[in-house]
Amino acid sequence: MQLFYVKNIDSNLITLSEEESRHVVKVLRKTVGDILHIVNGEGIMCKVEIINPNLKACTATIIEKNENFEKLPYNLHIAIAPTKNIDRIEWFLEKTTEIGIGQFSMLLTEHSERKFVNEERLDKVIVSAMKQSVKAYKPKLNTLLAFSKFISQDMGTTDCYIAHCSDNFERTHLKNIISDNKDILILIGPEGDFSDSEISMALSKGFKSISLGSSRLRTETAGVFATSIVALNSTK
Repeated sequence: MQLFYVKNIDSNLITLSEEESRHVVKVLRKTVGDILHIVNGEGIMCKVEIINPNLKACTATIIEKNENFEKLPYNLHIAIAPTKNIDRIEWFLEKTTEIGIGQFSMLLTEHSERKFVNEERLDKVIVSAMKQSVKAYKPKLNTLLAFSKFISQDMGTTDCYIAHCSDNFERTHLKNIISDNKDILILIGPEGDFSDSEISMALSKGFKSISLGSSRLRTETAGVFATSIVALNSTK
């Protein structure tokens, strides 16, 4: 199944963006009467029929609508320090979107090698991964934020964890502490790891100290591994 992304599905008539319209009409050569599948990134999956194959604004009418399509039983939020090589963070966004995640935040930490990200570019990577993996929910991408400011936010009832490699703090493997079907936040540090002062700051805010195993993982690998643990835990 090939998906197309339309943010607003407010009526029975859907208009695709110019980019999606061009792909449908020019590349795929779809025409009147052909069937498409549309998602809005907020849980709605629609089966639609093309009524006007316009290159700039292809329109279609809904013939079947499925709400809360394959909604996850948990809401995972990973806050991660973007890597110097942005391709690695794009890979992380792609793979974790495919596995299942609700929200991303970019962290500016003491050891961060990258202090700027192109949010528009990263959002396109997320949309592409959402469509490729046949998901109706688009993970939210938050603006880059300083570590201290991020952890000072009200986390409500979310289970909060900080993954690190420092031997100066006790750590429990994530797989042994993760809760079923909860709102979960996991902090993933830069290649140089979180500083001890950042770890202490997070612990003082109620975050739990966790390990992702004995191997020293790259930032993006740690993010994918943590996402996999949460996803596997939800299938028990």
